[in-house]
Amino acid sequence: MGDSDQTKTPDNVTLFQAFEWNIPADNQHWVRLTKAVPTLKSIGIDNIWLPPGCKAASPTGNGYDIYDLYDLGEFDQKGKKATKWGTKDELLELCRVARAHNVGIYWDAVLNHKAGADHTEKVRVKEVDDNDRTKEISDVYEIEGWLGFDFPGRGDKYSAMKWHWQHFSGTDWDDAKKRKAIYKIIGDNKGWSQSVDQEQGNADYMMFADIDYSHPEVQEDVKNWGVWITKELGLKGFRLDAVQHFSERFTNEWVDNLREQCGGDMFVVGEFWTGDTKTMGEWLERMDHKFSLYDSPLLYNFNRISTSEKADMRKVFDDSLVAQQPVNAVTVVMNHDTQPGQTVATPVEGYFKPLAYALILLRREGYPCPFYGDLYGMKGENPEPASCGGKLADIILARKLYAYGDQEDYWDNPNCVGFVRRGTADKPFGLACLMSNAEPGQIRMAVGDLHKGEVWTDVLGWEQSEVTINDEGYGLFCCPGVSMSIWVKKDAEGRDRFPLNFDSNIYGE
Repeated sequence: MGDSDQTKTPDNVTLFQAFEWNIPADNQHWVRLTKAVPTLKSIGIDNIWLPPGCKAASPTGNGYDIYDLYDLGEFDQKGKKATKWGTKDELLELCRVARAHNVGIYWDAVLNHKAGADHTEKVRVKEVDDNDRTKEISDVYEIEGWLGFDFPGRGDKYSAMKWHWQHFSGTDWDDAKKRKAIYKIIGDNKGWSQSVDQEQGNADYMMFADIDYSHPEVQEDVKNWGVWITKELGLKGFRLDAVQHFSERFTNEWVDNLREQCGGDMFVVGEFWTGDTKTMGEWLERMDHKFSLYDSPLLYNFNRISTSEKADMRKVFDDSLVAQQPVNAVTVVMNHDTQPGQTVATPVEGYFKPLAYALILLRREGYPCPFYGDLYGMKGENPEPASCGGKLADIILARKLYAYGDQEDYWDNPNCVGFVRRGTADKPFGLACLMSNAEPGQIRMAVGDLHKGEVWTDVLGWEQSEVTINDEGYGLFCCPGVSMSIWVKKDAEGRDRFPLNFDSNIYGE
């Protein structure tokens, strides 16, 4: 949007992943987040992605070991009434407070599988090869699988459906022989879904009891659940776990039904973890681009550049989703799967975290999603304090206040790059961002002649000098070595809020 455009510039929107893998299993997470909502809103967070808060197979489970979609911490099942995160009443209060602060809630929906069945059922199966699920390696025989879900604590409240072997396409445990393998369930209209990724021959089976979306009772119940939970909690969107592992046909129908019943602006982002942008693009094509995906190729670029000495930073967006399909890209620097200690841990070196966050938060393209572990720190066996020298909140706020208007890149030097945002008629301040992965750097950049004579400073306070914009609208901007700077007019609106001195001690320790 150019300076001459008099229409109102929409505010930049930021999503926040409101959990990390090692949150304490003290049932207090909803309570902590409720207290944090006003502060998150004040730094520029508009939507928060909650962890999967449906009842898990284990009282300490993060929810990906999902037992009951309709139990949000309301029923005494699986050893406790509360989920790891808290009770349903506490969740409802979190949603109420978020609404009062105009913060949208996105739910992490785990629709690929179920875990923690209430009883075993006899079922006919064929074993398949662990590395190629299209390859059968046994004749048909009978096993005892954990496939019976009665939900004794909930009964028929919200849904009367009980789950049995015919609602699943596979499992991985024979309780009769106490043996683990990948078992494909045999029966009428049974088989792996054909509208899934081709990983391991066929990606339908991932873990636990694999849901069969060709079964009409399953389709109806899971569609109903999407509408029920949206209305129950007042949701604004969903994150769908492991989308390449369950039926694309059903996923399309589920999203269509959700938007039909709950509003066409319901946001949906899928987790499809791959380094191949082409595969992601083809998936988005098949989904009619009604979805977004997390930009995993961009995260792999952050990893590669941050862990190589003096890597070429100009290649940071090469083959990324945000470069090719910016409208469909949710950009991340880390998440609960890629954090230290996880199976797909993808380290981004500490010095590079603020640079990476500036690249997703201050530029025009993509929908950025900062990570709880970077804002508040990570616990567990690989604990880390808040990243970015405690300045992540400042970068998020700089996005909300200043990252508007035309964008121009200054990418001549492989180890020192910069870009400017020139502002708009109604959001006139703009910014200049400079970053180096080597020596201290400086670049002469044009912020626009409407800024001539202004004095600009670094909102992060890492670069102490001042820059006066000349009559042609240029300034000579600097940044420290292996660091960055975000330059804004010294007396710009909101400038007095920096430094934020954000309190990352969410646990009150």
